Amino acid sequence: MALHSSWLKFAAEDEPHREARLVALCFDANEPLRLASFWATALGWETKEVEPDGEVCLVPTDGTRFELSFFPVPEHKTGRNRLHLDLTTTSVADQEETVARLVELGARHIDIGQRPDEGHVVLADPEGNEFCVIRPNNNFLAGCGRLGSITCDGTREVGYFWSAALAWPLVWDQDEETAIRAPDGTGPFITWGPPVPPKVAKNRLHLDIAPPDHVDQGAEVDRLVSLGATRIDIGQGAVNWVVMADPDGNEFCVLTPR
Repeated sequence: MALHSSWLKFAAEDEPHREARLVALCFDANEPLRLASFWATALGWETKEVEPDGEVCLVPTDGTRFELSFFPVPEHKTGRNRLHLDLTTTSVADQEETVARLVELGARHIDIGQRPDEGHVVLADPEGNEFCVIRPNNNFLAGCGRLGSITCDGTREVGYFWSAALAWPLVWDQDEETAIRAPDGTGPFITWGPPVPPKVAKNRLHLDIAPPDHVDQGAEVDRLVSLGATRIDIGQGAVNWVVMADPDGNEFCVLTPR
């Protein structure tokens, strides 16, 4: 991928303070504390807190604007995730050392059909979630911290949706791939591209977003529906967040204003 600075016309430029912000990337986890500890080491982030219900939150140390949250679930992973993380490296030695350290912590090498000439190493974390340790000198991820990208299997249209939902610029739109990044050009990218595997179960990774204080949660849900999202029921019961699906069917949650 190569960068450009175009915006989507429907990204609500005339309402710069209305859009939701990305609060967290959330993992379903059988052992939240263990999985959070693994990712804290992988990213160099810090543990924020362990909630009474077992949820563990990590806070960034590299300027990223959202957290990672790990929620306890009984279900084990089935099938390949639609979302995975790409970790950057600064040199061949850094890539090799990073891979070795994460394997010691419980990661394992996996084969998802990657080619040797691609230069990145594909691993699974201790609960089987795929991620990539990217080769050094990746021009697209230059300037990112260790977390280079939330990389998603998806259509280009879902990239348009998320650009409008978050008011993040569309920085790539070519060859059926899209990418967005925070308006100030910091933090990781979020990217989408084919193939789009059929969903066989709820995603184990999802995004939490929240409207700003002056925007009603219901109004924000209505706005997201107008952009192509749908309200869904995954058995959440009576909670203060709204569960939705983006145009590709990926779950996400709309939290209360903040």
